[in-house]
Amino acid sequence: MDLRKIKKLIDLLEESNLAELEIKEGEEVVRLSRVPKGSVTMAAPMAVAAPAVAAPAVTAVAPVAATPAAPTMPDGHVVKAPMVGTFYASASPGAAAFVKVGQQVKAGETLGIIEAMKMFNQIEADVGGTVQAILIENGQPVEFDQPMFVIA
Repeated sequence: MDLRKIKKLIDLLEESNLAELEIKEGEEVVRLSRVPKGSVTMAAPMAVAAPAVAAPAVTAVAPVAATPAAPTMPDGHVVKAPMVGTFYASASPGAAAFVKVGQQVKAGETLGIIEAMKMFNQIEADVGGTVQAILIENGQPVEFDQPMFVIA
């Protein structure tokens, strides 16, 4: 992967609210992430050494705020974020939330939406049951594999 493509990926990361971006092209993998120190992380194997070029473009970006850990999580099945993006509890700002605590849900029912790169991805319940907890707030950035809902 050439430096121009890596620079475009850095620009894409800066323009979005994403915390991490990973691109695979053949056997090459490029992984960019925003970390508190403002560094760029790249996975091996790499054909070019781009961190020296990429780091200055990312250092000006504010780090993504860490999500506070929940003191206790109720027992049940945890639905985790399948991607990095911004969580939305409803289809539009004025609409009612897809689910509320205590609501019965079926497997496949929409729990919320994650916006990633201007695409809205529905987050569906992978089990049926009662929503025990909603661990994320509307409009909050989410990380990959971050717990979002507890269903029992």
